[in-house]
Amino acid sequence: MITRARIGLLMTGQGLVHRAFRGSALTMLSFGGIQGIRLVSNLILTRLLFPEVFGLMTLIMVIIQGLNNFSDVGITPAILQSKRGDDRTFLDTAFTMQAIRGVFLWLGCCVLAYPAAHFYDVPEMMWFLPVAGITAMIFGLLPTKVETANRHMRIGRLTLVELATAAITTAITIALAAILGSAWALVIGLILGALIKVAMVHRLMPGPANSFRWDRDSAAELIRFGKWIMPSTIVGFVISQGDKAVLARLLTLTQLGIYNIAFFLASFPLMLGTAVISRMMIPIYRSAAEDPSPAQMHRVRVVRVALTGIFMLLLTALAVFGHDIVTALYDDRYREAGSLVTLIALASIPALIGLSYDQAALARGDTRGFFWVTLVRAVLFLTLFTVGALQAGIPGALAGQALAAVLSYPMLVRLARRHGVWDGWHDLGYGILGLALAALLLG
Repeated sequence: MITRARIGLLMTGQGLVHRAFRGSALTMLSFGGIQGIRLVSNLILTRLLFPEVFGLMTLIMVIIQGLNNFSDVGITPAILQSKRGDDRTFLDTAFTMQAIRGVFLWLGCCVLAYPAAHFYDVPEMMWFLPVAGITAMIFGLLPTKVETANRHMRIGRLTLVELATAAITTAITIALAAILGSAWALVIGLILGALIKVAMVHRLMPGPANSFRWDRDSAAELIRFGKWIMPSTIVGFVISQGDKAVLARLLTLTQLGIYNIAFFLASFPLMLGTAVISRMMIPIYRSAAEDPSPAQMHRVRVVRVALTGIFMLLLTALAVFGHDIVTALYDDRYREAGSLVTLIALASIPALIGLSYDQAALARGDTRGFFWVTLVRAVLFLTLFTVGALQAGIPGALAGQALAAVLSYPMLVRLARRHGVWDGWHDLGYGILGLALAALLLG
């Protein structure tokens, strides 16, 4: 009876831990479901298309993501942490800024098409990149209903919308691949998927529709918050996409496509952790800042320990069974991805341990501190990943990635201590587990 009562409270209670549990569970369901759909799509598409097609799409997405990061003014975290985050005028101004940014992102894709094709010696990018960039304009019209749902940790309907969007988009992309048999299937699928998501959020998510509006005070607050977010996301691009940008100069499109398959599988726990933490921890840290009692801080620690444990377990499973998973799922053309899954999973552990500390800074509006931590992490990552790649190929690059996360840890501790959220026992315990796993698998 006690267990049943506690489960019922978790499902219906309005306390911090209760809302965090439901929000985390739904985010995991959404992200896990989407990745599951992507896996099915991946398995089918790898049999319909050649590996170099995936290498080409990896390059295209690196450039689009780079442009996205270079123009990110932090609209989503601004809405999540602002006291005006539910104000209609504030939301409409944010929507307008987002739409304008989408147009400029597409223009950036057009401008970079020729230089990128020349730099990577891939002439096809001249045509693919401007067309794929249309997705930026479409996502610029995504309603702020998504941010509102995340702000209040009420994401049940959002989860359904995201899963439905992924399923429909996947079905369309597979059909296009069967018909066209080229990268155009993936590009057109991207565009149609963006249209479907915007339409479904607009029609199915609760809340008033956005309109184009410009309020000077709202814009000033968004820009003031985003002045450190933009440089943070610029250097954050190095962390999220720098590996592919570096390897694209060292590998063939086929090898890059195989690496991307391995990365898709092995990065799932870290990407899931990032998705959960970016949605849940800002509201949680914001609540803790409003009520910094020992009991409330204990709840925050419990949430963080539980989340890290879940993601660590997933990384362990992928590190141990990576080769078997690739052998079971893919044909012989992708066999090399098996050992890469293990290495990528192990290299992700140091980053996982300190994953939520920078969100505490955003929750308190400390975008400057967030920027400096991100800058240090990016410089270390790009330097050590590149040196490792030049010296020892992909294994050396991944070793450099793990070392960069370890060396940037003191900066994360400094930021976490400033905002009263550092948990040394958490970090030490999971660090020891990570070292033991690496020694077992690589020894």
